[in-house]
Amino acid sequence: MTELEKMQRAKMYIDKMANGINPIDDVSAADSDMINNVRISRCLFYVSDILRQVIDNNGVIVKVKSSKKTFFLSADSINNFSFSDTPIPISEVTKRLNDLADLEVCHKLKHSAITNWLISIGALETRETSDGKSVKRPNKRGQELGIFAEKRTGLNGEYTVVVYNKASQQFIVDNLEAIIANNENRSNKKAENQGQAWSPAHEECLIDLFNKNVPVSEIATTLMRTETGIRARLKKWVLLNIEEISNREEIMALIKCPECGNSISDKAAKCPHCGVPAEYFSDQPDAKQSDFDTVDYKGLSNILISFDS
Repeated sequence: MTELEKMQRAKMYIDKMANGINPIDDVSAADSDMINNVRISRCLFYVSDILRQVIDNNGVIVKVKSSKKTFFLSADSINNFSFSDTPIPISEVTKRLNDLADLEVCHKLKHSAITNWLISIGALETRETSDGKSVKRPNKRGQELGIFAEKRTGLNGEYTVVVYNKASQQFIVDNLEAIIANNENRSNKKAENQGQAWSPAHEECLIDLFNKNVPVSEIATTLMRTETGIRARLKKWVLLNIEEISNREEIMALIKCPECGNSISDKAAKCPHCGVPAEYFSDQPDAKQSDFDTVDYKGLSNILISFDS
């Protein structure tokens, strides 16, 4: 018996119970039987309809896309933003904004949405360090707004972190709508080159970004392609096998810099964004994230009822 046939058999049994009929002997159940309780009947009809939809789709479970909206804050929520008199990193600014939002309704705001907007207005710029890493640093206009690159000393030496004073925090809050709009525009253009032939310039950029430990998600945004397309191209170039590429992306997506909040690879000597030495991440626990949420329908069917005659 196939899985689809098991679903059809299950629906037949449920339909009978929903209509007050014993599915084993096809005899109508007594009025006092629990399956004739109106609430039980409604639940059975509901489950039957779900099974019908799955059966109509040849047993394939269709995943419903998230209905969350783009990040937004009401005027009242924005007025409740907690400004810090002490300069703070962009990760903390973003956290305080997200704390004001209803994240059951809208997506989280990422700190990259703010820094990308600051780059677009000429307040931040991307620079390459002596070891070939890309970092975001404030230029003259950024410093005028109250954004500074601050030197700090830890147990393992000196590093740099970009911090935002109260004036620059206010500037970000005042321009939140522009930040969100800019992020939406970038997202709409993200896969513009999907399906297009790879040019030598794009190939060179892909390898350069990958060698700088830039996450696959950011490479995809830069080259306006899908993450799947980026991984496929990397595999073709035999830079890494697909398992190693997945592992690198998983690590970079899960280990966060305590200063700037950016992702960092455990292979990096320091955070490529703010310069914090990699030793500072050794105490962070590894986390695993599955690619898909799965349901064991075989196990479910075996638990509920055996359909084999």
